[in-house]
Amino acid sequence: MARTIDELMRHRDDIHTTELGEGRIRRNLALDVDDVVGWCRSAITSPRAHGERIGKNWYLSVDDCVITVNASSYTIITAHRRK
Repeated sequence: MARTIDELMRHRDDIHTTELGEGRIRRNLALDVDDVVGWCRSAITSPRAHGERIGKNWYLSVDDCVITVNASSYTIITAHRRK
């Protein structure tokens, strides 16, 4: 079964993170926004975004960022700048 990003997009409203995850994402991406999850959702749904599911996680690239989302819980685990 092909695992396309469309699967994740059908559940975009379920995407969330923990308080610790929010701090980690904010720090790793040097974000100065109030709504980290909203920022990540916008990035993930951007036409510039592409990604793939590998094992239990989605790895989504947009611009110079990589966002990791757990495929079963839709929790944003981390995000970082591509090196």
